[in-house]
Amino acid sequence: MKVGIDSYCYHRLLGEVYDDQKAPSKQITLEWFIKRARELGVDGVSLESCFIPRFDSGYLSEIKGMLDEYKLERVYAWGHPDGLEGGYNEAAYDQMIEHMDYAEAIGADVMRVCGASLMFRFRDHEWMIDTLSRMFTNAMPYAEAKGLKIANENHIDFNADEMLRIIHQVNSPSYGINFDTGNFMRVLDDPISGMEKLAKYTFSTHVKDLQVQANLTPDNWHFFACTPTGKGLVDNLQLAKLLKAVDYQGFLAMEIDYLHEDYRNNWSDDDEDRAVEQSVAELKRIAAEVG
Repeated sequence: MKVGIDSYCYHRLLGEVYDDQKAPSKQITLEWFIKRARELGVDGVSLESCFIPRFDSGYLSEIKGMLDEYKLERVYAWGHPDGLEGGYNEAAYDQMIEHMDYAEAIGADVMRVCGASLMFRFRDHEWMIDTLSRMFTNAMPYAEAKGLKIANENHIDFNADEMLRIIHQVNSPSYGINFDTGNFMRVLDDPISGMEKLAKYTFSTHVKDLQVQANLTPDNWHFFACTPTGKGLVDNLQLAKLLKAVDYQGFLAMEIDYLHEDYRNNWSDDDEDRAVEQSVAELKRIAAEVG
């Protein structure tokens, strides 16, 4: 079992600051993140396309060179924040297809996509499932020609049964899920039972650990806020065992979106990095135990 980091952990430092977060005093670069991943000794990284500053072939070749030099596996992550907008945005489909070229350019064999997001959680699910299934079915020949597996993330939108329905309707061995533990919990779906259903279709992961943040109400999406891995409610060891049982070939990519108040110091510049370091250590422990 391998361990990795998604670049979204550092979204404040990469320029995306939520309204209720404090802006950092510095900004980092994509190159800084890749070097930090190497320092932490992980096996892979998931690179959010929203934080890739340029998409010209020269720059993407440089990024691929860094990843190759550091021997880092990689997932190309497209679709933040709303992806295909539940199927309502046909123009986003063309952008998704375009980014498959960029995924190929950095040497990724898995591309994380977002079919929807929490903004579409209460829209017509039947319509969205059918429409997204059509869009992904149409996209698969292009992805397969690029040697890409497409991993649709549960983005605080669908539960495990609904994600499974899309997988069955697309019906391609190259189409599966980017399994986000915390996002299932945020739609009140148990990530363990979800993994039991979806492990064999899992191409990539976001390992979030969550705890209730008492100063917020459940209608706030970060009512369940991120903790370092092992400090929250998710049974990450059992998740890893379920993936091991189906010979999962990817890595456990820890992710933080909104850090729990118990693990931050007034949104200091180093808050997320401390949580990342703790999480990587815990995931390495889990990986060693699972074997």
